[in-house]
Amino acid sequence: MARIHPGAIVDPTAELADDVVVGPWSIIGPKVRIGAGCDIGPHVVIDGRTTLGSGNRIHAFTVIGGPPQDKKYGGEDTELVIGDGNTFREHCTVSLGTAQGGGITRIGSDNWIMANVHIAHDCMVGDHTILANNATLAGHVTLGDWAVLGGLSGVHQFCAVGAHAMAGGGAVVLRDVPPFVICSGNPAEPHGINSEGLKRRGFSSAAINALRRAYRVVYKDGLTVAEAVQALDTLAAEATEGVDAGAAVALLRDFVRDSQRGIVR
Repeated sequence: MARIHPGAIVDPTAELADDVVVGPWSIIGPKVRIGAGCDIGPHVVIDGRTTLGSGNRIHAFTVIGGPPQDKKYGGEDTELVIGDGNTFREHCTVSLGTAQGGGITRIGSDNWIMANVHIAHDCMVGDHTILANNATLAGHVTLGDWAVLGGLSGVHQFCAVGAHAMAGGGAVVLRDVPPFVICSGNPAEPHGINSEGLKRRGFSSAAINALRRAYRVVYKDGLTVAEAVQALDTLAAEATEGVDAGAAVALLRDFVRDSQRGIVR
């Protein structure tokens, strides 16, 4: 059976795997499902129709599955789905989705979410991301795999931050951040490719060099977005130096082409 501290309150209809640990004074609501190997610390609240996968660790005073901070929310039976192996440090808040936003907030696996982070309703967070202390995602934000947000950074609603992108501490992100790009400032502006992060993740030198050329196309050559997308088409086709080079440039191209809010520039 799950190891539930006598001071915790767990609704009898909540579904907990046999090896889940629940610390003192935590509260687990009736529609919650918690997978194997999860460790729920003290003073944690998990509510709403919330599903946690396996191996998640939730630290003190975190609220998972709270109602959206959205005036349109009228108590609809919306959802929060969290994958495996995530860490939520102290005082984090993660909201349910809204009916208007598709009804679901989703967080992937192996994310490192530090103290006082807020993930709002209808956000889509990928895998292996890092959100440093006090980072905030407004509603409907998409955060790609391996993205990094520095401390005290904020992402405006409906913005997308691409895979392997990075926002510096205190950045105010008002537009989409393409994959692999570093940005900082208020409002956030681009400052090159996240080459150090890419090296750590095993990207080849050919791919990193191709992305540097792609960055110049988008940000340094004086092209419109439409012209840059055409130039990236050519660059992706010509990037044959490594297996991953063409694919990386194509990912950047597709993001720029499909951006709904416009990219940071």
